[in-house]
Order: sequence, then structure tokens, then C-alpha cells
Amino acid sequence: MTARVAVRRMHLAAGLVAFATIAVFWTSTVAVELFGSPADVTAVKQAIPWGLFVLVPAVAITGLSGFRLGGRSTNARVLAKKRRMPVIAGIGLVILVPAALYLSAASGGDVGGMFYLVQAIELLAGATNLTLMSLNIRDGLRLTGRIQRTSRTVSIDRH
Repeated sequence: MTARVAVRRMHLAAGLVAFATIAVFWTSTVAVELFGSPADVTAVKQAIPWGLFVLVPAVAITGLSGFRLGGRSTNARVLAKKRRMPVIAGIGLVILVPAALYLSAASGGDVGGMFYLVQAIELLAGATNLTLMSLNIRDGLRLTGRIQRTSRTVSIDRH
């Protein structure tokens, strides 16, 4: 296996782990708020910071390996992925990590308006990151030829 193939596999694995981790955080939060007890909310909010030990390295590995793979490419998809990655990392570091830590600490006490405001911001930021990461996954799959761009034109058969 060449070094480039190893970096591609590492990039794919880390990207999928990062995406799945955020998806689990997001869906767990929504599910526990809709169907869980206050004790369940506390358990989920206190577990999420432990997941950061998986998420943060996965995002870092994804970003670093992606920049290495992209090199000086002028391909539009590569450039789009390169533009999205700092936004994904920034949202994670500026919003998601601090929100997870705040919500974990606050969940054991009085959960009032500030808790729900921070949680709403966290859910919006998480959904934004999932969207941006989905676009990066799509572009990566197109770059590798694993998926083809589908034509959006509709053929009308005229008789």
C-alpha cells in the first residue's frame, strides 16, 4: 500500500468517525429531550464531553489528511472541501466544544432558559456541521469516482 492510499483511507475513516460522532451527539440530544426524563438528559449531556476525545482527533485527522491529499489542486471540489473544513473546525472549537462543556456542567443543576438557549445554539451548529460534512463526503466520493454526478435535466419524449 502506498503512502497516498494510506492517507486516503485514514482521511475516509476519520471523516466518517467525525460525522457519525456528531450525528450521535445530535440525535441523542433531540431524542432525550423529546422522550427522556430529566435524569436521561443529564446522562446524555454528561456523556457527550467524553465523546470529544473521539471527535476532536477525528476532525483534526480529517482536516490534516485532507489538506495533504488536496495539495495544490485547483479542482473545484477539492477547493470547496478546503473552504468548508476551517468552517467545520471553527464551529466545533468555538461553539460545539464550549457548548458541550457548559451543558454538561449545567445539566446536573437548574436547567433554565440559558441551558435551552445554549442547547438550541448547539443543535443549530451541529446541524450546520453535519450539512457541511455531508457536502465534503459527497465531494470526496465524487473525486474518487465512487459516486457519479447525476444529471438534473429531465428528458421529455416527444412523439
